[in-house]
Amino acid sequence: MYRFVASLLFVILTVGGFAQSTPRRALLALSKTDHTLAIVDPSSLKVVAKLPVGSDPHEVIGSTDGSKAYVTIYGGGTLHEINVLDVAGQKVLPTIDTRPLYGPHGIEYADGKVWFSAEGSKAVGRIDAATGKMDWVMGTGQDRTHMVYVVPGGKTVYTANITSGTVSILVDTMIRNREEWVHTILPTERGSEGFDVSPDGAELWTASSENGIITILDPRRRQLVMKVDAKVNGANRLKFTPDGKRVFVASLSTGELTVIEAATRKEVKRIKLGKGAAGILMDAKGNRAFVACSADNYIAIVDLNTLEVTGHLDVGGTPDGMAWAGN
Repeated sequence: MYRFVASLLFVILTVGGFAQSTPRRALLALSKTDHTLAIVDPSSLKVVAKLPVGSDPHEVIGSTDGSKAYVTIYGGGTLHEINVLDVAGQKVLPTIDTRPLYGPHGIEYADGKVWFSAEGSKAVGRIDAATGKMDWVMGTGQDRTHMVYVVPGGKTVYTANITSGTVSILVDTMIRNREEWVHTILPTERGSEGFDVSPDGAELWTASSENGIITILDPRRRQLVMKVDAKVNGANRLKFTPDGKRVFVASLSTGELTVIEAATRKEVKRIKLGKGAAGILMDAKGNRAFVACSADNYIAIVDLNTLEVTGHLDVGGTPDGMAWAGN
């Protein structure tokens, strides 16, 4: 009933002139409070449309061609939906039921597949975008498998397991002429949630919300590089800048954005964004970063050169997950 009413409301708003055409390259941003996906023109920073999504949206990804968006409906590990949206047409498409996997959270799109973590089922799943059907599942056996990263080519997957304090490395390997996924578990720190991989693929960084320590791994050799006490308590998300020279860490508890030089592992600056900072999206073309300040109900815009806040974007209450649609 909710989705019918929400979709009807969207139609009314569209007819009433609220929605505008979707730009070829669009910023997608979720509002947890409003249960909407905002489509934003990155040039004007104007919201051109809002589409209804499920009751607890957390992460979003756009398809390679930018035509569709996929939204995980999390529910603390209890729900089982991935919403599918037509970005250009600005309409809701049939939802994908992820059962028997529960709690979809992290999500990626690669090689025509939608990859997602299933926290409630301690697993990672894969959906064929063309058919909307799940075609692969692999368990991690780890507690709170939360975020996911897929190496181009779809043969290697990384996940962060928050409560277990580990990173899972899943590699598609040929063993005795048979395809087999090999699972390697590397210890990090309990509470390690947000993570990212350097643009050259050589390092994986993840920050612990519990003790502020950043664990740096060599994912190719599957070994620990070092740990850095960066004092980023409450760390929620972590992202490399597009050039790989710096790492941004957002804290949900302090509202700070900590900037670290990747080569030296040294702190460059702390930027006070608000009361709580969460999702981070890099914009290489605009030379800026978008940081969702969930507790403040806005998205902060940070200049990658000056490391100063240049503005704020309103996409609805409790913003968090963001992604790009189109190039």
